[in-house]
Amino acid sequence: MRLRHIEIFQAIRQTGSISAAAQLLHVSQPAVTKVLQHAEQQLGFPLFLRVRGKLQATPEALELEREVDKVTESLQGVRRLAQSLRREPGHSLRIGATPALALSLLPPAIHEWTRRYPDSACELSSAHSRELMQNLLMREVDVALTLQLPDHPGLQAQPLAAGVLVALAPKDFWPLADVGKPLPLMALAGAPLIGLSSADPLAARLDSYLEAVEPPPRVRIAVQTYSLARAMVESGAGVAVIDPFTALGASSATTTIRPLAPPLPITLYAVTRATEPPPHTLNDLLQIFSLRAQEQLNALVPL
Repeated sequence: MRLRHIEIFQAIRQTGSISAAAQLLHVSQPAVTKVLQHAEQQLGFPLFLRVRGKLQATPEALELEREVDKVTESLQGVRRLAQSLRREPGHSLRIGATPALALSLLPPAIHEWTRRYPDSACELSSAHSRELMQNLLMREVDVALTLQLPDHPGLQAQPLAAGVLVALAPKDFWPLADVGKPLPLMALAGAPLIGLSSADPLAARLDSYLEAVEPPPRVRIAVQTYSLARAMVESGAGVAVIDPFTALGASSATTTIRPLAPPLPITLYAVTRATEPPPHTLNDLLQIFSLRAQEQLNALVPL
């Protein structure tokens, strides 16, 4: 199938008729019919059958659709990359961050940066670390903030701040005398722990950290984001071991935060492409990120 065949095929699948597909693509109805007939002639089988006045995809078409979707996704990636390459260098900064960092760190840091550079613009986005790395490689963002060290030759990481994971628990879960003190590892024995998804970059480290705990924590709920883990703790569902940036947003009226003992360190990284110089205003922004992040970490868990 040619690209034009694929475009017509998907338009018909999306709209359900040749006339609606023609309107979607801003072409004439005969043009759509002609391309569809040409595609079917090349393939040697029909893609659609008319059933009760409506077009219905054939079983062969449904099988093809799986591979067609992959081609379309690749083409969309090419278009996004082309748009990024056309973008005027230095016109704006595109910043991506994991959800936890986007909510806690970005707002005050970006506000300070825009005050320093009132004529500059920025575009903010939030995604998980794996997606952020792909966005960098596709030139869809200029810098990504993450707690995961990237493993790709086309990316470089700059440490901005260092901290430790913390335990977040419902209010009154621990004795009042222990609040503010480090939480011994063995205190998690048998505790109702909100688990992290196995896809999370910190999940493997946390599992290794908890191997010595006996009996092990009771994990009945697993979540994919730290923000959801925090929400579960705030609802009283159990204890969570999460990053301090997420813990910082928890309500002090309903939760208590304690650092772990021994500590489980984490690092905040700014990741950029290794093959090109970053925008000239990025260095100042990273300094702001670094100062703001370390202030938050020190206020939450003095190092």
